[in-house]
Amino acid sequence: VQLQASGGGLVQAGDSLRLSCAASGRTFSSYNMGWFRQAPGKERESVATITRSGDYTSYAEFAKGRFTISRDNAKNILYLQMNSLKFEDTAVYYCAASSTWPDRVARVNYWGEGTLVTVSS
Repeated sequence: VQLQASGGGLVQAGDSLRLSCAASGRTFSSYNMGWFRQAPGKERESVATITRSGDYTSYAEFAKGRFTISRDNAKNILYLQMNSLKFEDTAVYYCAASSTWPDRVARVNYWGEGTLVTVSS
């Protein structure tokens, strides 16, 4: 599966942003999906994950209550709604597909190109 993330940009603290990840091919619904992020000088970290059917989601502590991951299998699109953005959310965000559970880098089978989110304080 090929993934292409989009929706990043420059926003102010407190604003919202929705990221999208378009998947090619007919196998999107067969993968558990996730969002990761990588800030300058830091390791890539998991943000949120979602099951193949979308019936279960999990979040990193920093994302709970502010971010929502969702997917539309009919359209082959993964989303990340980010609210109440903070300066420390500034990072390149990546979508990821996994045949297992994409809560860590080593479990990801496919990566999308990142999209940069910059939050000004």
